[in-house]
Amino acid sequence: MPDSGPSPLPPSASEANPALARVLRGPSGLGTASLSLVRRDELPVPPDPEPPEAESLTPEPPEQPPPAEGRPIPGLYFHPVPEPDPVRVEEVGHRIKRWAVDEVEAYPPEWEDQFDGFSTSRYMVACHPDAPTVEHVMVAARLMVAENAVDDCYCEDHGGSPVGLGGRLLLAHTALDPLHTTKEYTPDWVESLQSDAPRRAYRSAMEYFVQLATPSQADRFRHDMARLHLGYLAEAAWAETSYVPQVWEYLAMRQFNNFRPCPTITDTVGGYELPADLHAQPAMQRVIALAGNATTIVNDLYSYTKELASPGKHLNLPVVIAEREDVSEKEAYLKAIEVHNELMHEFEAAAAELAASFPDPRVLRFLKGVAVWVDGNHYWHMTNTYRYSLPDFW
Repeated sequence: MPDSGPSPLPPSASEANPALARVLRGPSGLGTASLSLVRRDELPVPPDPEPPEAESLTPEPPEQPPPAEGRPIPGLYFHPVPEPDPVRVEEVGHRIKRWAVDEVEAYPPEWEDQFDGFSTSRYMVACHPDAPTVEHVMVAARLMVAENAVDDCYCEDHGGSPVGLGGRLLLAHTALDPLHTTKEYTPDWVESLQSDAPRRAYRSAMEYFVQLATPSQADRFRHDMARLHLGYLAEAAWAETSYVPQVWEYLAMRQFNNFRPCPTITDTVGGYELPADLHAQPAMQRVIALAGNATTIVNDLYSYTKELASPGKHLNLPVVIAEREDVSEKEAYLKAIEVHNELMHEFEAAAAELAASFPDPRVLRFLKGVAVWVDGNHYWHMTNTYRYSLPDFW
């Protein structure tokens, strides 16, 4: 494998596949100029910044970690992206911290450095450059912070445990998918939504989300969050029995415990809707699944050294390959890169085929949004040197 830089498509790939070129370029023609899609090979035109709310001028904006060059994983297939709009990054950073601290108390003061180091605003602005307003980006940012609160507090870093996880996740899910019960027991449920940080964050983030989402988009998101929670439960079950899954079993778990809820809301954040009948097409479901799978393996690869340093045995793709296929850590890591690259190529091929089959501007826009999210996700992992460092395999 090459030892530096991305592995680009062959020069003729886009020319040989006009449908892929259309996906990467986005829709064009009468009525599509207002879609404001960002091409991979162009710097985006920064949107006009919204005037900050009056009260946001009172406190000092939180310090954001400066953009880092980062080092891409050698041999990893990815598309570079422009630096996200700094004006929007700063404003989203201010608003998301105020929401997390003041509105939902998502984390205690001693976690502040970790919250800042996560760089939520840079992450979400990079993934959603076509969002028409800061508030549209905030919808994604709140959901991201809420999902991390659940992961940290229920599953992993900050008091999480596989023991009893199913009960905690089920009750938290009712903050996204409301309980419909008798008048006698409804007040108890409502009170429970304020009982811990994950439920407070889920409830509030979902309330903001449904203000911009259509009922169909909200139901789609709830479905994908149920998928995510199912993946959490599978991983927790393996942890309780000290089971290391087969590689294919691990990849099946990762299709559920993955980033899918994030790219699936790309149309809501973009200010439009991919109709439910188009979203439900098996070909579209395959594209979204492949995008979620590829981006999650990116997380496995960039977080590898971080997870090895954490207490206990942390399952990720290189660890599972090393144990199940009896190879060295380096060989397993390099094979995991190959798995990621194959998933990325499958994602792009599936998106190109779908674009050719459904030449609807809304389909093309959604496919473009998912592709941009995939690229922005890699950008954030590569540049977030506060959280991640690469293993010494090269």
